[in-house]
Amino acid sequence: MINAIITIAGMAALFGLLLGYSAIRFRVEGDPIADQVDALLPQTQCGQCSFAGCRPYAEAIAAGEAEINRCPPGGEATMIALAELLGRDPVPLEDEQAADKPKSVAYIVEDECIGCTLCIQACPVDAIMGAAKQMHTVLTDECTGCELCLPPCPVECIHMHPLEDTPQTWRWPFPRHAASGAGHG
Repeated sequence: MINAIITIAGMAALFGLLLGYSAIRFRVEGDPIADQVDALLPQTQCGQCSFAGCRPYAEAIAAGEAEINRCPPGGEATMIALAELLGRDPVPLEDEQAADKPKSVAYIVEDECIGCTLCIQACPVDAIMGAAKQMHTVLTDECTGCELCLPPCPVECIHMHPLEDTPQTWRWPFPRHAASGAGHG
């Protein structure tokens, strides 16, 4: 009887050690669903979804606190990818007009720029370079087209220029839902 108790106690201690080791060794940091959702988002950090950036929006989606249709830069393609990932039904985009706008980048008219730095402070991805009382410029490869630099500019010297399609950036147009094609036939 005592041998059985010692054997069971020894096995319990061994399994306890194994569980403790595996909890440390194989611990998951963060939320893997939020990580997958974040990977699908365009990483513009524009705030058009009403969250402070793509990661907070991804966490809200993963927690079931936000709908999958609030990302205008990602558009319908991102919404459908999120629906497939999460096993949800696709839903119409919350801001159809914003999603239908062509991809664009900010352009600063250098002769009109007064160097106030308000656009630099507003840019979520640090795509605007310049110094106080000096002309500013936009790093077009970094600009996400979020338009957050437009409202703070006191002289309205920032304009959005649509990006022209190149063989590297062109994508086949995503087919519209049957509802938008109603009347054809």
